[in-house]
Amino acid sequence: MDTLLFTHPACIGHDTGPGHPERPDRLRAVLTALEDESFALLQRREAPEATIEQIALAHPDAFVRRLLAAVPEDGLQPIDADTVLSPGSGAAALRAAGAGCAAVDAVLAGEARNAFCAVRPPGHHAEATRAMGFCLFNSVAIAAMHARLAHGLQRIAVVDFDVHHGNGTQDIFWSEPDLFYASTHQSPLYPGTGSEDETGVAGNILNAPLPPMSGGVEFRRAMERIVLPAVDAFAPELLLISAGFDAHARDPLAHLELHEGDFAWATLELMRLADRHCGGRVVSTLEGGYDLRALALSTAAHVHTLMTG
Repeated sequence: MDTLLFTHPACIGHDTGPGHPERPDRLRAVLTALEDESFALLQRREAPEATIEQIALAHPDAFVRRLLAAVPEDGLQPIDADTVLSPGSGAAALRAAGAGCAAVDAVLAGEARNAFCAVRPPGHHAEATRAMGFCLFNSVAIAAMHARLAHGLQRIAVVDFDVHHGNGTQDIFWSEPDLFYASTHQSPLYPGTGSEDETGVAGNILNAPLPPMSGGVEFRRAMERIVLPAVDAFAPELLLISAGFDAHARDPLAHLELHEGDFAWATLELMRLADRHCGGRVVSTLEGGYDLRALALSTAAHVHTLMTG
């Protein structure tokens, strides 16, 4: 068994309201794309709910309980201008975080070479004590902390190619020298973080910002010259991916010019790096991507590469 897919219908139940770009149709588009016959060998598993204790590895317990208590019984409850709670948001956020933890468990147990978590809401903007940017809990950071506590891993790396900088993952990893975070992203752009001089407590943060209208050439150059060598030098025992596909040329929220082939290339390069250092162990989690066709094509290219690379 090479690749596992973790998802859950509860992740569709997170309602962000009319016109919101982070909408349930995003996950529907992803799952429809993964029903193609080329994914017949993709093994599917139901994402469990994360426990409060697991989430509290990355977020203070009081914050976790306060956010879950804020989930409304009906209607929508805005957290900020971009981030919304609905009656289904708590279950969705618990399943999204639980998917990452379960995927780590399965990959480290040798049940699969790698895994992809098709979940929402996304997570990489969620800071330790702040939900923001469409994100409630930081699923990839929780997965990293879970790998460290439950499996005794020391060196864990997250590579984030979402078009927006993962300020939340950077915030949670900042003072953790054994956790490495590397990001390519458009700059300037929301949330305004991710400059090259943001390097963490021990050089464990690496940002490779790209100017607007950068395309595949510039993205691949940044990966080859900056990100991949740094992750290679870090030599992780587990590689996590924040897989956002909003750097695609069709995406309405940013201005990079990537295509699905660029995401497939980056996936393959990260898999080769994982082969060198951690037995190919990779867990990828869906982040952004707001044009439904581009999201479907890019996710399919990413997962197909995980299965065959």
